[in-house]
Amino acid sequence: MRLLHTMLRVGNLQTSIDFYTKLMGMKLLRQADNKEYQYTLAFIGYGEESDTTVLELTYNWGKDQYNIGEAYGHIAIGVDDIYALCEFIQQQGGDVYRKPGPVKDGESVIAFVRDPDGYATELIEIK
Repeated sequence: MRLLHTMLRVGNLQTSIDFYTKLMGMKLLRQADNKEYQYTLAFIGYGEESDTTVLELTYNWGKDQYNIGEAYGHIAIGVDDIYALCEFIQQQGGDVYRKPGPVKDGESVIAFVRDPDGYATELIEIK
């Protein structure tokens, strides 16, 4: 068994695809419309679905905003150079709301960013 994907509902599919591909370095793996139920799915990730866990972005046609709720936490992504990535994200207008730095009383270097819909992503520098 393995984890296949995490699904996020998004208000603007193209804006979300751009965030995850252009700022976070993922690639669009596949995209499909379901006309009967009026939604579009886009699968994005760092590798093929057969090998890695990916994100499923779900756009329900005509719905442009969601209440994230208090149960959702964040996704986490390992990165090589957290400082350079956060600077790039900020230069592109992205929201780095916890600047990169060490965890209190720890050695891990982390940062937090928000995607266009407000979902949190923790960045963890991998050494």
